[in-house]
Amino acid sequence: MKGKHILSGISMVLGFILYFLWNEPQTAYAMHIMEGFLPVKWALFWWVVFLPFFLLGLRSLTRITKEKPETKLLLGLAGAFAFVLSALKIPSVTGSSSHPTGTGLGAVLFGPLVMSVLGTLVLLFQALLLAHGGLTTLGANAFSMAVVGPFVAYIVYRAITRSTGKQRLAIFVAAALADMATYLVTSLQLALAFPAASGGVAASFMKFAGIFAVTQVPLAISEGLLTVLVWNFLVAYNGRELAQLQSMKQGA
Repeated sequence: MKGKHILSGISMVLGFILYFLWNEPQTAYAMHIMEGFLPVKWALFWWVVFLPFFLLGLRSLTRITKEKPETKLLLGLAGAFAFVLSALKIPSVTGSSSHPTGTGLGAVLFGPLVMSVLGTLVLLFQALLLAHGGLTTLGANAFSMAVVGPFVAYIVYRAITRSTGKQRLAIFVAAALADMATYLVTSLQLALAFPAASGGVAASFMKFAGIFAVTQVPLAISEGLLTVLVWNFLVAYNGRELAQLQSMKQGA
């Protein structure tokens, strides 16, 4: 058993090393919609759409920390995982960049509403400390990365585990599709704000989605694999906490 734990830890470390080498951050325009880029009406619109999820997430987060205070370390891990991965930027085409999101892990562990809070805090710190994203565009960025991505991850994870019982497959697909869903929503947000002169919103969406698909598809796959490695490590060393979270979600 001890040897199995050691191998699990080594696998996770090697996974991080390979991931960071493959997705080495470089200077580029951030994929988070940058400060002041959206017209005021669209910035306000996405704030209004996002806020109800954030408020519900605060209530869910408060309940979990009160009922299971021992899971606070896992909450910190989920937030840190999202912060590190979503801070990585790799060049895409036409001077843009893509990055992973890291929200799938937290969504599977705690549910999508909790991740709406953790993801928003990640985006806020990145906007303030890394100039990655912005405050006026925080509503739009949070809706795509901290709301839609986690909900997709959670739904996919539940569907695959119930239908096949293959947990690791469910983790991989959930994390990868959460990544892709985030960028499809971001592409839609940009298309709505900046429709093409010819073809309107649909043409603009295809343009933005096509640009980011070049780098986002391999990013999503690699993020799914890395999330599985982290999950294996948690199963090996935090099995009791995972079981408690599972029982809490089943009783909710």
